[in-house]
Amino acid sequence: MMESASSRPGLADLILFLGRLLLSLIFLHEGWSLAADITATIDIFAKLGLSAPVALATIALQIGAGLSVATGFLTRLGALALALFCLATALLFHTNFASQNELLHFEKDLAIAGGMFVLAASGAGAISIDRLLRKRAGMHPWLGAALS
Repeated sequence: MMESASSRPGLADLILFLGRLLLSLIFLHEGWSLAADITATIDIFAKLGLSAPVALATIALQIGAGLSVATGFLTRLGALALALFCLATALLFHTNFASQNELLHFEKDLAIAGGMFVLAASGAGAISIDRLLRKRAGMHPWLGAALS
């Protein structure tokens, strides 16, 4: 079956796909790094006053939502989760503005949150699992709403 020109991904779709990959990279890298040395991760979280379940949830969020954004599967949900995670991280851990490094991390987290909010609003685009699933008939209404 031949695709029409309008059904093929365009430049905007390619840019959106590249943007999703770039946004997800930091979370996938950090999540895998935390998971690779779970003992050290739990120790670091304990020094911050956070429990082992919070450390494990953070790893799961970064990897799970990072994969969601990268693959374009339930993208809006993954992007929203990561946007809120970035806002929380900025407001809870990067507020010592006397330190240029902390200010930079605060601003970086806000910028990434902004990108994730844009992605949550726009959706994954044509090059995504969401788009493939939307084309299928007979899907559950909540899944259809999450993919649109």
